[in-house]
Amino acid sequence: MVFFPDISEFPMKAKIDTGAKTSALHAFNIETFTKRKVEYVAFDILPHQRSKKNMTRVVAPLIEYRNVKSSVGTETRRPVILTNVVVAGRHFLTEVTLVNRDMMGFRLLLGREALSKRFIVDVSHSFLSYPKDIKRFKEEIE
Repeated sequence: MVFFPDISEFPMKAKIDTGAKTSALHAFNIETFTKRKVEYVAFDILPHQRSKKNMTRVVAPLIEYRNVKSSVGTETRRPVILTNVVVAGRHFLTEVTLVNRDMMGFRLLLGREALSKRFIVDVSHSFLSYPKDIKRFKEEIE
């Protein structure tokens, strides 16, 4: 479980992908705009897998656009934001690309840049950072 305190009040289930350089978040209704000479991106997210509950509109500074090659080899131009993240109790900043992941199994892909020098990935286990008590998890990070 991953928590983005700047984006949502709900933790999100993430897939760890060491083959992906940058993390990718399922976002839709993506729009960019400029305010006081600063570029922003506005987008909607659905924090829960297979649910349309708790849709949230997010506005964040746009870092840049980046060309990203998907696992099937197609290249897309994606907006990139910088945001706070909490993974397994560790707080840090990470870059996240915004892309429609409707057809994917996970709404969030955590790439190797977010993991590098912070975590060791054990591919023989799943959900090692899943908090047993979500309420306590949210209180701990606030």
